[in-house]
Amino acid sequence: MRRVAIIGAGAAGCFCAVQLRRMAPEVAVTLFEAGPKPMAKLAVTGGGRCNLTNSFAGIRSLGEAYPRGERVLQRALKAFSPEDTVRWFQVEGVPLVLQPDHCWFPRSQNALDIVHCLERGMRGATLRLRTPVLSVRDTLGPSGLGMTNPVIPNTPSVIPNTPSVIPSEASVSHYTVNNEPFDYVVVTTGGAAKGLPFLDGLGLELIPPVPSLFTFTVPDPALRSLMGLVTEASVGLAGTSYKAEGPLLITDWGLSGPAVLKLSSYAARHLAEQQYKSTVVINWLNARENEVREQLQEMASANPQKLLANVHPVQQRLWEHLLERAGLREGLRWAELGTRGLNRLTATLTADSYPLSGKSKFREEFVTAGGVALSNIHLSTLESKRHPGLYFAGEVLDIDAITGGFNLQAAWSTGYVCAQNIAKSL
Repeated sequence: MRRVAIIGAGAAGCFCAVQLRRMAPEVAVTLFEAGPKPMAKLAVTGGGRCNLTNSFAGIRSLGEAYPRGERVLQRALKAFSPEDTVRWFQVEGVPLVLQPDHCWFPRSQNALDIVHCLERGMRGATLRLRTPVLSVRDTLGPSGLGMTNPVIPNTPSVIPNTPSVIPSEASVSHYTVNNEPFDYVVVTTGGAAKGLPFLDGLGLELIPPVPSLFTFTVPDPALRSLMGLVTEASVGLAGTSYKAEGPLLITDWGLSGPAVLKLSSYAARHLAEQQYKSTVVINWLNARENEVREQLQEMASANPQKLLANVHPVQQRLWEHLLERAGLREGLRWAELGTRGLNRLTATLTADSYPLSGKSKFREEFVTAGGVALSNIHLSTLESKRHPGLYFAGEVLDIDAITGGFNLQAAWSTGYVCAQNIAKSL
């Protein structure tokens, strides 16, 4: 019997296991999970609601959703698309609902419905919890002639309290995981925040991981006093081309919301290199400077005797804050604004700058940029170029996305591609 080891029982690993059970039921599938239960991250994603995919209707190009990994996802999404994801889970008995923001959720708004669905699909696979993988060895080597990494000393041949399974074939298996033989290995350990020491010696290029979805710490008391305020805006980093747009949330520590989370994803490596010290530039109307100037001139013409404080293009609390930022007194009338005042107000509305002093982790997301470099793999199959039978899926690859269900779609699609190509190779 051929044997497949899946390292990591998260979304990508469990979905790969489900697909293998269906595409190649004669194969023995074993999942290794260091934690006490499978899919722990999946169970809490989206605030426990599980935004499992996106319709992609609001995405103009794939790179807009996937700052890293676009070329891989172009292929993987053809093999298993967002439409396939929606269809698959609904056929499996999980009704879904599409929100106006293009995000798909379980109709129940309960992530555990997705978890239980995958658990049912994995029946027949062996799940080893609390079993960290300490070593993966290629017993044949890239050319089929020898091992590429040594045995870790004092490592038991079989993890204690787990059954020992001996393959029925007399031939030597290609890999060992914790000294146990397997014909195929799929690595799906998620974000490699602590590295991938069990792959040491395989000659893989790894991209150092950095946080990818996080909120901004802004030490400006006046801005933070507006906590709870939400508005549509665009945000960017001064001196760079990094920009994003969408709902912007002011918090008691700084800035959050989809616009900031997108920007943190696009600029993940840049901000890490800058030690999360930068300048955030906010366009409060998400409009061009000349458009905002014309809008303000029209407001002045229509309301010459009214106070600036009483006629505003944004929410009252925010408008009062911006008037102060522009150095304009509340008792000023629109007819008294003048060219200089108009220029200051236009600049404040379109390029309001604040110092960024750090990051705060977005509580509902745990995404990193980095991992196994895409140069290591065949982009169409996700198989290692140097080690046949070694595959990678999900966030362990240098693939990550903006918030909105795109990261989970990458997990489903890449997990499916690995299972599909293992089944084909049989």
